[in-house]
Amino acid sequence: MANAQPQHQRQKQQHLFGSISRSVNTHVHLNHVYLFLLFVIGFSLGVVITLFLKNFLFTMAIAPFASTNTASVSLEAQRFIKCNTSDDELFRKATSMVQSKNIVVAKVAFMFLTKGPLPLAPLWEKFFAGHEGFYSIYVHSHPFYNETVPESSVFHGRRIPSQPVYWGTTTMIDAEKRLLANALLDISNQRFVLLSESCIPLFNFTTIYKYLINSNLSFLGSFDDPRSPGRGRYNPKMSPSINITDWRKGSQWFEVHRDLAVHIVSDTKYYRIFKTHCLPPCYSDEHYIPTLVNILYPELNSNRSITWVDWSRGGPHPVKFGGNQITDEFLNQIRCRSKCLYNGNTVTSVCNLFARKFLPNALGPLLRICPLLLGFNP
Repeated sequence: MANAQPQHQRQKQQHLFGSISRSVNTHVHLNHVYLFLLFVIGFSLGVVITLFLKNFLFTMAIAPFASTNTASVSLEAQRFIKCNTSDDELFRKATSMVQSKNIVVAKVAFMFLTKGPLPLAPLWEKFFAGHEGFYSIYVHSHPFYNETVPESSVFHGRRIPSQPVYWGTTTMIDAEKRLLANALLDISNQRFVLLSESCIPLFNFTTIYKYLINSNLSFLGSFDDPRSPGRGRYNPKMSPSINITDWRKGSQWFEVHRDLAVHIVSDTKYYRIFKTHCLPPCYSDEHYIPTLVNILYPELNSNRSITWVDWSRGGPHPVKFGGNQITDEFLNQIRCRSKCLYNGNTVTSVCNLFARKFLPNALGPLLRICPLLLGFNP
């Protein structure tokens, strides 16, 4: 009995140790399972969170184009949609932007329609200096033009996706609409002025800005010209949508407020008629917008241009001015040579805010005269 008791105890101890060992092994095994499950869960959560963040950031990047909110759209963001869309899609997007009543600062969109370089850019640099946030710049040049604009320039990165433009064809209208559509994507833009590479400002930025922002009308030449360069270009096939009594002529270089810009970009009916029936010697850039505005929105227009040009020598193109013609007397004569109505009832001598055509060699004299004459920073 004395030997049986220790043997029995040893068996109980062995059984106890076996149970403990099995429990430990089971616990260790479960720990491995738990750790594996935690790893799987953690990895899955990481993948889900990563995909969510990527989708969120992508959604944020395209949000300006997925809704018609009132936020302004940067030019860089605009390229995201325009590089892969047709003009029609761009025009629809631009005209669907909802007008905002909570704009902090209204801006003027300066739209440059050029063949390539902007030889008078240094003059415009002085014009814009110190007025950041009050203007936007858009440049439509030939798509194959390779520009090298310094990053410090106000024109850096301001080119929009473009198409070739040919004088005397509706491609000029396409380019104008393209500029307007790009500018309309920024809700802050309230006034839109079309300029060329040969245009110069005739007053300082503050004067021009206040003149445009405070105007309740657009500045677009639209008149009935009974001569052959006017009514003589009308095609009877445009009737009945466009009658001879509707036909108008005006300068290509317009300035319009936002409401009228939207109407111009959204038009398809009259554009198709012009594209089909206004062929040289009919020139759409001189007749399409003046006629369109006359038919649909005459009450929105002042019926005058604010870009001075000299047609005194006749011919299809205006006078060009070089460096030897640039004097303060000459510029002052352009600035204050006439009287006109502002806002329909105020007589003013400030009728022209811009002028053309100025050759590249006029830049030097302009840079010497304009800082003092126009009040630019020297």
